[in-house]
Amino acid sequence: MSSLNLPEPIAAYFAADAQGPDAVAHCFTPQAVVQDEGHTHQGREAISAWKAGASAQYSYTTEPFALELQGDGSQLVTSRVAGNFPGSPVDLRYRFRLERGLIASLEITA
Repeated sequence: MSSLNLPEPIAAYFAADAQGPDAVAHCFTPQAVVQDEGHTHQGREAISAWKAGASAQYSYTTEPFALELQGDGSQLVTSRVAGNFPGSPVDLRYRFRLERGLIASLEITA
């Protein structure tokens, strides 16, 4: 990862990607919501399944390079994602809302 100083829950999310879907899911609150590719995944079990599906379909790396605090209190991370998927590499935007040291919601957009 770059020298970008990410808040701990967000840094943990990107680090957990290499450790598997359950590690990623534990970065979230029990009722957290992830929105990605037009689908909504709610709760740790659904988030783990979402991550497992993405990891089974593609091999990829993520390199966060920008962080912006948004007016609504969310934090927007822009990351370069490269792998064996169409259009690689691509810069994706990850909008995180944090709650009590965990991720309460995540929206991923291109």
